[in-house]
Amino acid sequence: MALDRWLALVILLICLAYSYTAYFTMDALLPPIMKSSPIWPSSFPKVLAIGGILLSLSILLGLEKTPGKKDAADINLARLGEYKVGQAVVLLALMVAYALLLRPLGFLASTFLFLTCGSFILGERRYLVMIAIAAVAAGTVWYLVDEVLGIFLSPFPSFLNGG
Repeated sequence: MALDRWLALVILLICLAYSYTAYFTMDALLPPIMKSSPIWPSSFPKVLAIGGILLSLSILLGLEKTPGKKDAADINLARLGEYKVGQAVVLLALMVAYALLLRPLGFLASTFLFLTCGSFILGERRYLVMIAIAAVAAGTVWYLVDEVLGIFLSPFPSFLNGG
């Protein structure tokens, strides 16, 4: 079985566990007043789970490929050393660092650093453009989540917020 199908199988298993959680575990914890609402907190996770299951099944069954045609983007395991695996591993480590630094540094600083370092790892060398886009993106996302949606998102480090 090709690598893309193995990955699709892993994603399918994750989506099945996620859908079980969304359909059974999350709904059981709802208070009675929320059960009369047309949209529950588990509505979006249910949509994500079903979408992930359908997409991974389409890859497992080979529905996305045209028959008899080899795709140039197929991963060749014999040439794995030619791919930028190190770059991908560093990006994954950067994502973990972002999640760990989100609370101590605050949303704005950690998101700015994540976007700046991530674009540098991916090869961007126009530093002023990189910094400007990271600053605008972090500020815009914080404003939309905090002010527009009304979900508190600590913009500053925890020691400035008193905890």
